[in-house]
Amino acid sequence: MTDPFGGDGLAAALIQLAEHTERIATLTCREDTHHQQVTARLRDLTGETATVAARVDTVEAALARHSATVNALDGLDAQVADLARQLADRAAASTENKEGGYQPVPAPRWWKLHGPDRDTATGRLHAWVERIYRPGYGKIGAALPPCWDQHPLCLYTLDWLSELWSALYLEPQRDGRLLAAQAEWQTRLLPAAAEQMTSETAGCLHSRETAHSPATAGPHQQRR
Repeated sequence: MTDPFGGDGLAAALIQLAEHTERIATLTCREDTHHQQVTARLRDLTGETATVAARVDTVEAALARHSATVNALDGLDAQVADLARQLADRAAASTENKEGGYQPVPAPRWWKLHGPDRDTATGRLHAWVERIYRPGYGKIGAALPPCWDQHPLCLYTLDWLSELWSALYLEPQRDGRLLAAQAEWQTRLLPAAAEQMTSETAGCLHSRETAHSPATAGPHQQRR
């Protein structure tokens, strides 16, 4: 029989062993390289995962802020609609008031009014005194002397009295606050203003001139 481990067989075995060793070395090198690549990729993936997690946290925080904003806006449309209705009601009331409601007028600058401008301003007060003040407020109205338009204090006082009266009594609707303001005007402000005007005009030159003027003199002449 031929010895399998003879010279030729041993040489062939050694050659195969060398080839296997070379292949193993090649595989080992390749696997080392592959391991290094996989390790590097894992590190990259770990970094990417951290970045993604940070982005997720950022998105979640933004969503939380948006949610809070949405909650804060909940019901805002109803509030806006309610305000719109109120503004519409006020606009309608303002339109209705144009033909009889209170219309404010600029405050007269009595210290610089002369001639026709002063006559116009005092004429407005004369109309209120003769139509509202004297007929409606009894002894208080009757205490106002005929020469009131010659006293600046009376002009200032009657100006705000007439304007405040218009604001309180020419409104088409009245609520509790307006009712309380009317009571305050009549029980406190009006008596105090009337007393102030009476004190201002008591014993003035105009009154003495009126007392000595002829009985046939008209009111306009007496005031002068």
